[in-house]
Amino acid sequence: MVWKQVIDPFGRIGVSVLVASLPILFIFWALIIRRMKGYQASMIATAMAIAIAISVYGMPVKLAFLSVAHGALYGLFPICWLVIMAVFLFNITVRSGQFDIIKHFMASITSDRRLQALLIAFSFGAFLEGTAGFGAPVAITAAMLVGLGFNPLYASGICLIANTAPVAFGSIGIPITVASQVSGIPELPISQMVGRTLPILSVMLPFYLVSIIAGVRKAREVGPAVLVSGVSFALLQYLSANFLGPALPDVIAGLGSIICLMVFLRFWKPKTIWRFDNEPMPVLHTEMSYTTGQTIRAWSPFIVLTIIVIAWGLQPIKDVLNEWGMVQVEFPGLHNVILGLDGNPIPKLFKLNYLSAAGTAILLATLLSIPLVGLGYREGINVFGSTLNQLKFPILTIAAVLGFAYVMNDSGITLTLAAVLANTGLLFPFFAPILGWLGVFITGSDTSANALFSKVQYATAQSIGVDPVVTVAANVSGGVVGKMISPQSIAVAAAAGNLVGQESQLFRFTVKHSFIMLGFICFLTLAQAYVIQWIIPVYELLSTKSTAAVPDMTTGYVYLIGLASLLVAIAAIIRLTDRKRESSQKVPS
Repeated sequence: MVWKQVIDPFGRIGVSVLVASLPILFIFWALIIRRMKGYQASMIATAMAIAIAISVYGMPVKLAFLSVAHGALYGLFPICWLVIMAVFLFNITVRSGQFDIIKHFMASITSDRRLQALLIAFSFGAFLEGTAGFGAPVAITAAMLVGLGFNPLYASGICLIANTAPVAFGSIGIPITVASQVSGIPELPISQMVGRTLPILSVMLPFYLVSIIAGVRKAREVGPAVLVSGVSFALLQYLSANFLGPALPDVIAGLGSIICLMVFLRFWKPKTIWRFDNEPMPVLHTEMSYTTGQTIRAWSPFIVLTIIVIAWGLQPIKDVLNEWGMVQVEFPGLHNVILGLDGNPIPKLFKLNYLSAAGTAILLATLLSIPLVGLGYREGINVFGSTLNQLKFPILTIAAVLGFAYVMNDSGITLTLAAVLANTGLLFPFFAPILGWLGVFITGSDTSANALFSKVQYATAQSIGVDPVVTVAANVSGGVVGKMISPQSIAVAAAAGNLVGQESQLFRFTVKHSFIMLGFICFLTLAQAYVIQWIIPVYELLSTKSTAAVPDMTTGYVYLIGLASLLVAIAAIIRLTDRKRESSQKVPS
């Protein structure tokens, strides 16, 4: 059985678009108006997409359900695998009591909720996006802010909004790598174009975040710190994206803005400490002091996490891990059965990279951290069990959302929506970011959105005489502001922020900010296409001849040995300082 996708099943594009948009409109209605629970809305939307794919687009029933199954499986791995491990790591830190020390440390830097949000949601979240991606930044930072005492809705909401600036360069630049492969434009010019768009958003985002939390007047009170955070991040993002490529902007900008803000706060403090309404003012117990060793031990899970995640992002290590721990199979009954618009069969593979997955990196960090924070592995198993119970509804939601995304794409429903935007003529640069936004809303991934639409962006730009790098980069940049309202992202943030069942509140919190930022990027892209063309980088298209590089396994093994040695050294230092502290406490005064 072979079936070919169609774009205009009714022969009238307006009617086809109206029907194709029904599942998406339902999600907005269910979450904003009806305030439905996330898993309910996603499952009903999936059922609607299946019905439209079968009855309107003529997709065979078997293919429709196999497509949903393929998406649900991808939702379970690697997405749910990563989310479970991220929350597991955080729960281990809480159960051990070490998170109390982290809270004390944060309070010693600043007890101001506005500045804590910048350090964790904006800067640390960007760093995690650059190394892990796939939901880990929101899962970890939202859980940390809730642990610090943030209002759960604000914690989850601002982490979603803060995650916009770094998404384009997430997972060591994978979204831009995919956009390059699909469009035929080299990585560097796409990185440069995105790096000349998003820093404008990045420099404003800290003030925007603080204004959401506390209001514009309260944001002005911490204006100097906001300026340091935003300018340092944007400058480092611009420089690394334009001169180093797409792999490191998030890592460099995230770490750089953390360091800049922490140094600045040693010399400058806000006149008043801002807290949420009805929240008691913080009391930093001066009689309660922690040594440097205790503080390092408390942070050790996140230190180990950072080191392992960076290592997992290195290509030589990925090659070794994939050689030993990856299974790739053709999805039965679906592989090469659906024909794309060009008549070529669409491969449908399922890749189980159980060693190189980011979730496995977090699991390894957690297993190494359990003895470091003073827990036993038996208690760790109990924490893991409670984590699974905590996440049962988010797991269901994510699986349903990915099933929805896959059937929308495989049936051609998504292509119908894209075709309308691609037919807007000279105004297409304005609508190009909307295409990326739509792709991320549906799939939950900027990488997937770029895989879907980069070729459409390239071909349409060429047909109207606009440099294709503008629209391909716009697909990347527009996608980042769709991330905050993607049902997949909402489910992850709700799970981390203890808002399971309240996904509609979170969606309503973020949706207007997504549209505001999308409008800004649309107008900026239009200006880049026709007014400020000097901003467009000069480049040559990739050669059509490609040679497969043979991975250098020796380098990967050397890196892994170095990683193991570094982790052993860190563990030894933490255990040694802990023993010294215990022995000093036993000495009679």
